[in-house]
Amino acid sequence: MTVLTTERLRIEEMTEADLDDFAALLGDVFVMRYYPRPKTRAETLEWIFLNRRRYCEQGHGLWKLSRLEDGAFVGDCGLTIQRVDGVDELELGYHVAPRCQRTGLATEAARACRDWASTELGAARVIAIIHPDNVASQRVATNAGLTLEKRTTGYGPGTEVMIYATAL
Repeated sequence: MTVLTTERLRIEEMTEADLDDFAALLGDVFVMRYYPRPKTRAETLEWIFLNRRRYCEQGHGLWKLSRLEDGAFVGDCGLTIQRVDGVDELELGYHVAPRCQRTGLATEAARACRDWASTELGAARVIAIIHPDNVASQRVATNAGLTLEKRTTGYGPGTEVMIYATAL
């Protein structure tokens, strides 16, 4: 089901049929360099199921991105609930295939999902949780209107992350 369209993107629910594309994306060492490790194919399938449960239970999750012009797979972007410093936050997250990076597609998707959070969910704010070394992700967050709010630890003992946020 298509959730949104932008000038260049279709943003839609992911399905099991997308496993090959997502396994290549989330199994890519470069894409996943700021995570503990790349995902296996089996872990990617579970991740797809997790997002499908989120669609049913929360009305949102991470969504598949594809180019409108040719249907080519781009990556994912969307909204998930994350616990940060004991508070549930609405996180704007994204992963983009290396061949599509530095094209503005991640920012285009992030802005659309940010706006959807406001109009469809009535959210008061969104955040992005970003590894301190992930300059490209910081740039996407900034271009989507988020600003650095704080640094905190999470996602493993002693792992520092940056929290970017914006009021909606």
